[in-house]
Amino acid sequence: MNLSEFSIISAFLLGLASTLHCVGMCGGIIGALSFGLPEHIRSHRWRVMSYVSAYNIGRVTSYGVIGALMGFFGAELFASISPDYGHRLLSWLAAIIMLGIGLYLAGAFPWFVMIEKLGAPLWTWLEPAGKKLLPVKTPAHAMLFGMIWGWLPCGMVYAALAWATASGSAVDGLQLMLAFGVGTLPATLTAGIFAGWFTVLARKRILRVVAGVTIIVMAVWLTWSNEFSGVHDHSQHDMQDHSQHEHSSHSIAPKDHSEHRHMQH
Repeated sequence: MNLSEFSIISAFLLGLASTLHCVGMCGGIIGALSFGLPEHIRSHRWRVMSYVSAYNIGRVTSYGVIGALMGFFGAELFASISPDYGHRLLSWLAAIIMLGIGLYLAGAFPWFVMIEKLGAPLWTWLEPAGKKLLPVKTPAHAMLFGMIWGWLPCGMVYAALAWATASGSAVDGLQLMLAFGVGTLPATLTAGIFAGWFTVLARKRILRVVAGVTIIVMAVWLTWSNEFSGVHDHSQHDMQDHSQHEHSSHSIAPKDHSEHRHMQH
């Protein structure tokens, strides 16, 4: 299954919407990264930006790796469940998770944040490795730091991962998560400069409602598109079976006719 441009754009928009949920968390991490730099680097904004950029490259790379893994796992899972209906089941699960995230952002389902506890065991193992990289001394260290902190438990990331799992392949899962990661860049790249402004925006209820409704629309679209593609695939399969049946009938008929003439002779 090939991703449409609309799917990539939707994943990008999901990343943008995640800003309102993650700005405090991401801003704090980037703040720790920035303030841990030596004074002669912190005094030059563009040098700081090189470290922040390296961190974000590492973080988005980790999203892509996780997306590829989950896309591969999802393909194997729905093939084992059912070649015909396994993908639809995973798509419904992804839509439900995205719906929960949308309702959470809109303020209608605050308990959904509990989903972030799913990644707590893995993060308990990874977090000490990330802390050992502080203070960051080179852009390479910043990239490694980002690759580790990309695994930080986050409900918005899990919503994107659910979509990647239902995508049907490692390549599609990779593309979706990279698009999601790119969508988070405008906020994370400028978090150190506009942290206060982003924090004020994140507290505005109207923006959170808009972001939540946007994600709900994406969840509905994901469900509808997969249901439609499922019906389309089944109809094509039925047409192919019917065509093969007619072809086999025509190929058998002349043989039967020749045999009948031979018996009469």
